[in-house]
Amino acid sequence: MNGPGKQGQNEFRNAVTMTVVWVAGLTLVVIFLALFAGILLDKALNTKPLLTIIFVIASIPLTILLTLRVVKSATSRIQPKINKGKSEEEPQSGEDN
Repeated sequence: MNGPGKQGQNEFRNAVTMTVVWVAGLTLVVIFLALFAGILLDKALNTKPLLTIIFVIASIPLTILLTLRVVKSATSRIQPKINKGKSEEEPQSGEDN
């Protein structure tokens, strides 16, 4: 019952799901690293909120750039299969098997 079209849809959904998971995880990691690095440096240098704010704001374009790279990489791997000629599943026109 699972034809080639159904299998292709499942592969596409799995690829999209994995891309979303990667992007979400990457976003959380970058923002939390910026937050904790800013807090630690603020404590060490006694510049209470300044470095935390700078690092969190700087993490936004970095996250966007990394997200674009991940999505670009994932979309390059999700290529539709191009049939060159007739496939075996296509019925012959005018012929009964």
